Amino acid sequence: LIRKLGININFIMSDFDDSMIVDDNNDNDINQNEINKPNYPAISALTASGGKIEYRRIRCPPNRLTPLKNQWENIISPIVEYLKLQIRFNPKNRCVELKTSEQTIDNSSIQKAQDFIEAFMMGFEIQDSIALIRLDDLYIDSFTVNDVRMLSGDHLSRAIGRIAGQDGKTKYTIENATRTRIVIADQKIHILGSFANIKLARDAICNLIIGAPPGKVYNQMRNVAARMNERF
Repeated sequence: LIRKLGININFIMSDFDDSMIVDDNNDNDINQNEINKPNYPAISALTASGGKIEYRRIRCPPNRLTPLKNQWENIISPIVEYLKLQIRFNPKNRCVELKTSEQTIDNSSIQKAQDFIEAFMMGFEIQDSIALIRLDDLYIDSFTVNDVRMLSGDHLSRAIGRIAGQDGKTKYTIENATRTRIVIADQKIHILGSFANIKLARDAICNLIIGAPPGKVYNQMRNVAARMNERF
C-alpha cells in the first residue's frame, strides 16, 4: 500500500529510546530460573559426618565434683534441649561423656558443648560458661604465673594476692573494666571473653605479676573502661 501511494518513510534510530523496547526473553529466563531453582533439604550432623557418631570425654577434677552435682540439671538442659546431644556422667573414671544423636543439627554442637563443660570445670560460673554456647566470638585463655615470671615461695603467694586483691577487689575491677571473667586457681589463671578484651585483661594481670602497684593498674583500667564506653 505504501509503495502504491508513493510515500517515502525514513526511520531515524535516534528517535527510539531503549526503554521503549520490551524484551520478553528476560521475563521468561527469570521465571525459568525460579522453576529450576534447586531445593536442598537440611541434613543432620549425623548425615554430614557420614553416619559416624562423635564422642567427647571431659574429665572432672576432684574439686569440681560437688559443684557438678549441684548444677547438673542446669548443665544438661542447654546441651539436650538446644544442642540436641546426649550427655552422661561416668562415675568410674569421673568423666562427662558427650555423644551426637540423630536429632543433632549442627556439626559444631559437640565442640560447643565441650567448651561449655570445660569452662565450668575450670571454675567459671554456669551463667558465664553458657555464653560459649550462645556466642561465637568468646574464647578462653589460660596461663600460669610462672609463664610471666619465675616466682616461688612467698613471692609467688604475693603475686597471686596482688592479682586477687583484698576481698577480690582487683580481680573484679579488671573484670568490669575489660568485660571479661577471670578465674584464679592456684597458679593457673583463666580468662573468658572476646579476643581484644582478653588481651587487655592479660596485660593488666601480667603487670601485677611483674610487680606493678595496684593503684597504677586501677588507673589503667579506668582509662580502658572509659575508652570502651565511648566506643559503644
